[in-house]
Amino acid sequence: MEQLEQRIGYRFRDPALLRQALIHSSYVNEHHLSRLQCNERLEFLGDAVLELSSSQFLYEKYPEFPEGELTKLRASIVCEPTLADCAEAIHLGGELRMGKGEEMTGGREKASLLSDALEAVIGAIYLVGCFANATAYVQRFTLHDIEHKKLFFDSKTILQERVQSQGLGALRYELVKTEGPEHNKLFTSQAWIGGRLAGTGTGRNKKLSEQAAAYEAIQSLERPGAEGTCI
Repeated sequence: MEQLEQRIGYRFRDPALLRQALIHSSYVNEHHLSRLQCNERLEFLGDAVLELSSSQFLYEKYPEFPEGELTKLRASIVCEPTLADCAEAIHLGGELRMGKGEEMTGGREKASLLSDALEAVIGAIYLVGCFANATAYVQRFTLHDIEHKKLFFDSKTILQERVQSQGLGALRYELVKTEGPEHNKLFTSQAWIGGRLAGTGTGRNKKLSEQAAAYEAIQSLERPGAEGTCI
């Protein structure tokens, strides 16, 4: 717990709440504990704190954005893949307590479990601290590098618009490789523009791999002298 507290930069006055934030329902089921001892209630609370704190942050950071743009940007920040990446950055998966079956099927790497645990930690910080403490945590671990997140999760739309406006030819995506066990597959896709390879990307599912490929294609088009060409 102390190492995790150091990684997240927050010291819990009540460590029991942090421990509960890391207990998956499969653990309480396997050990015949009360359902209320898993992290689902804290996750419920943390989800609300995350949505409010991120909404306030974006409202103040982008005063020129209408409601629709703010909603779209918030969705890209608090979605499951983004939260899972944030959880991986603080090695949250290694701290989770889960049943043997869940662990054997790669539970520590599952995006859904990681994102839920991150929200539970946010809920725990809110309970033992205050909204300001929880907001500071959210800003540090989920609201950083917003422009990169926005570009990545809008990459397919941005690339499509750029290809059409510049008349670069047809855009298509191709799934070229799937590897890893069934519970923890890694997908690799390629973006092709006008019959030429424009970008390659990997992800936990086909959609994310296509987004990564589109993101690389956008970067290749933005290189000096690269307009109208592909890698």
